[in-house]
Amino acid sequence: MKIKIDGFVIAIICTVFVAYFFPFFGTDQSPINISKIANIGISFIFLFYGLKLSKQKITSGLRNWKLHVVVQLATFLLFPVLVLLVKLFVPQTEMSQTIWLAFFFLACLPSTVSSSVVMVSLAKGNIPGAIFNASISGIIGILITPLWLGLFLKTSSSDFDFTQTYIDLVLQILVPIILGLFLQKYLGEYATKYNKQLALFDKAIILLIIYKSFAHAFYSGLFSNVSLQILALLGIGVTVLFIALYSSLSIVCRILKFSKEDTITALFCGSKKSLVHGTVFSSVLFKTSTTLGIILLPIMLYHAMQIIIISFIAQKLNEK
Repeated sequence: MKIKIDGFVIAIICTVFVAYFFPFFGTDQSPINISKIANIGISFIFLFYGLKLSKQKITSGLRNWKLHVVVQLATFLLFPVLVLLVKLFVPQTEMSQTIWLAFFFLACLPSTVSSSVVMVSLAKGNIPGAIFNASISGIIGILITPLWLGLFLKTSSSDFDFTQTYIDLVLQILVPIILGLFLQKYLGEYATKYNKQLALFDKAIILLIIYKSFAHAFYSGLFSNVSLQILALLGIGVTVLFIALYSSLSIVCRILKFSKEDTITALFCGSKKSLVHGTVFSSVLFKTSTTLGIILLPIMLYHAMQIIIISFIAQKLNEK
């Protein structure tokens, strides 16, 4: 069986190479204000998200409360706790602590929407449950992710302003979502019709944020201490984290005697992490930090890894 390589993963890799060879345009000296363009783009991403958010499917999905509780607890509690358990064994060097914080940031992020629903559909799982959980996860993450990160950013090198962070997240994410929901009856049909084009816009903005983050890191020499060995360890780390979470969820689903459809949805939605929210949240939570490029490394690696593994599992389940 052939496993297709996701084109977006390739685009991310190419963007990092472009940032390496042409970092100037991602710096503060650049004549192009990429940060401002990215911030405007972020607002449009979540405006379109609100336009496409199905209120009917979310309402109908509320009834399966056990599934929803399991997915959200896995996303916002089990994931962070697994990474917290490792903190005691992390060396007290600046690089080691930054890498651990990057993993913790990954663990606190909401689930991804589109790929979760697509994979659940391919594996013949509970599609309405996947739509509900993946959609509501992003909204919950606006509140929960900064709360988790606030426990450690207050004492880190990042200048973490808790109040301003929520104001930024509300203005950049929540307000556009609400506006999108309000405009849904007027523009919702067009958002559905041009969904592929809007998805390309989303990915373009993500790539722009990634370019900005890595260009700044390369320009300032931040990655001079990141060896191939560290990158390999990061890859192993995200894989182990995924396996630990996926296995724990499997046990919970068996204990609760979930149906096959609900089990698939819980495993796929509960083990996913959103690169969209990762890039957006990082630009707000770590906007004054010089380590933003490293902060994004685990979520980028996890994004590629989760697509490959979940695609393989989904295809195997589809064949049964």
